[in-house]
Amino acid sequence: MRDVRAVCVVHAATALGTGFTEIVTVDTDFDHVPGLARRNPADVGSEEVVARVTSPNVVHTSEPHTIDSMPSLRRRRYSLFALILVVGIGLSSWVTRTPAVRDAVEASTAQMGLILFGLSVGSMAGVVSSGWFVRRWGTRPVIAVGTVCVIAGTALVGLGALWSSAPVVFAGLLVFGIGGGLGEIGLNISGAELERLIGRPVLPILHGSFSLGTVIGALVGIGLTAIDFSPAWHLLLAALIMTGLTLWALPGVVAGTGIEVSVRARSATPTAQPRPSVWRDRRLVLIGVVVLAMAFAEGSANDWLPLLMVDGHDVSATSGSLVFAGFAAAMTVGRFLGGPVVERFGRPVVLRLSAVCAIAGIAVVVFSPNAAVAGVAVVLWGLGASLGFPVAISAAGDDPDRASERVSAVATIGYLAFLVGPPLLGFVGEEVGLRLAMMIVVGFLVVAAFAAGAARPRGSELPVPTPDRSGASRGTTA
Repeated sequence: MRDVRAVCVVHAATALGTGFTEIVTVDTDFDHVPGLARRNPADVGSEEVVARVTSPNVVHTSEPHTIDSMPSLRRRRYSLFALILVVGIGLSSWVTRTPAVRDAVEASTAQMGLILFGLSVGSMAGVVSSGWFVRRWGTRPVIAVGTVCVIAGTALVGLGALWSSAPVVFAGLLVFGIGGGLGEIGLNISGAELERLIGRPVLPILHGSFSLGTVIGALVGIGLTAIDFSPAWHLLLAALIMTGLTLWALPGVVAGTGIEVSVRARSATPTAQPRPSVWRDRRLVLIGVVVLAMAFAEGSANDWLPLLMVDGHDVSATSGSLVFAGFAAAMTVGRFLGGPVVERFGRPVVLRLSAVCAIAGIAVVVFSPNAAVAGVAVVLWGLGASLGFPVAISAAGDDPDRASERVSAVATIGYLAFLVGPPLLGFVGEEVGLRLAMMIVVGFLVVAAFAAGAARPRGSELPVPTPDRSGASRGTTA
C-alpha cells in the first residue's frame, strides 16, 4: 500500500506537548477523514502549526522546529526571493560589463569562452555536491555558503578587471559558479517545500525574483557603461550591496529543510529493498532534458547576448547592455505572470509554447539583418525561456519524499547547459560567428518541445484512496 500524506493545520494545543512541529507536502486531500477539514496553510497564524501525517516509512524532509523559532510563511517567501535576487544582481552586473572586462583582459572570442568555462565548471561542481550537503545539513547552510561565494566571486571578477588578469576573472567566475550552484539548489528545494505548504505556485515567482535581480543589475550596468564607469569598481560596489541584502534575508530561511532522517522501520522490515536511484526514473530524465534546453536558452543569453549584439549586429556596448536588459525584463514578466498560466493550461502545454516562443525569438536574432528587429525579438527569446526551468523543477519535486535528490538531479542535467554551452558557442562562434552558433540552442529547444509531456503532474498517475468495507483506505487506480 502506498504511503498517504497530507498537510494539515492543527491548533498549537495539540502540539505543545512536544513543543515541536514538522513540515511535509501534499499527496492527497483528507476530505474523507471525519473531523479533518482542509485548510490553506498560507493562513496559518502564530497560534497554529503545520503538522505531518505520515506512515513509518516516510523519509522526513525537515527537522523539528520550536513554534517560536519558525519564521512566518510570508517572511520565508520574502527571504528566498531576496536571496535569489542577490544572485541575479551579481550575474547581470557581470554580464553587462562583459565587453569591458573582455577588453580589460584583452581576450578573443575563443578565450572568453574559456574564461566563461570557469562559471560553468563552478556551477556544475556546486550543483553536483549540493544534494549531498542538503541531505546532511539542510538548505539553510548550503544557501548561506552559496550566497557568500556568489558575493566573493563578483568581487574577484571586479579585481580581475582592475588588474587586467584573465586568471583572476576565471577564478572569480569559478567561485561565483560554485556559489550559484549550491545556493540555487538550496533555494529551489526550499521554494518547492514552501510551494507545497501554501498550495500556490512559488517557484515561478522565485525565479522571477532572480530575473528581477538581473533587470536591476542590467539597468545599473547600462547606466554605468554609458558614463564609462570602471567595471572593476562597479562589480565591487555590487558585491557590497549584495552583502547587505544577504545579511537581512538569511535569518528568514528555516533550518533543517531537506535533511533526510534515517527511518529505523525501513531497515527493520525484512522485505525492505534499497531505494532505487532517481536517475532510473525515465520521467525525471525527460524533465531533465527540458531543463537542459531551457537552461541553454537562458544561459546562452546570459553569457553571450551583449557580445552577440555588439559583434553580430555592430551595436554599441551600451546598446548591447540595453538589449540584455530587455531579455531580463521579458524573463521577469514571464515568471511573475506565469503561475496562473501554468494553473490554467498545465505544465506540458506551457513548456511547449515556451520552446516555440524561444525558437522564434532566437531565429529572428540570428537571421534578421536589422539590429532593431533583432533587439525586439530578444523579448520573445526571454519570454520563451522564462518558465522552462521553474516549471520543470516543480515537476521534479512532485515526489516529496526525495525532493532534494530529484531537484538536484534535474538541476544537474540542466547545468550541463551552463557547462557545455559557453565554450561550445565560443568555439563554434569563432568559426561561423556567434549568430549562427545560436542555432545550436534552437536544436535543443526542438527536443525539449517533444519531451515536455513528462512534466505532467505525477498526482494524475497515482492511485486514488477509497474506503473498503472495513472503513480503511486502500489504493485503486483512477
